Amino acid sequence: VQLQASGGGLVQPGDSLRLSCAASGPTGSSSSVAWFRQAPGKRREFVAGIRWSTYYADSVKDRFTISRDVAKKMVYLQMNSLKPEDTAVYYCALDPSRPVSRNGLEYAYWGQGTLVTVSS
Repeated sequence: VQLQASGGGLVQPGDSLRLSCAASGPTGSSSSVAWFRQAPGKRREFVAGIRWSTYYADSVKDRFTISRDVAKKMVYLQMNSLKPEDTAVYYCALDPSRPVSRNGLEYAYWGQGTLVTVSS
């Protein structure tokens, strides 16, 4: 399985951005996919995850939405009302069989990351 994250960029506070994660290889609707992020000098943190349900970090709840298109093997992260503290490299991660976890060690596959910068 390979994951390709894309969609990052430089935006202003309050703007929106949509990240995409394209999966190739043997994946299905039973896989869990999550977005993590890592800001400079900080630890990687869980942002959102999806399998049969969706899960969010408190810091992004009501602003971010994770969704998936199983047929296209795509997972999206719609980010609205972006704040400077959302600046980070965003990674998508996948596990074929485990439930969504906030622990990155539970995911077997990782994408390369896409940089999101929120600045005026």
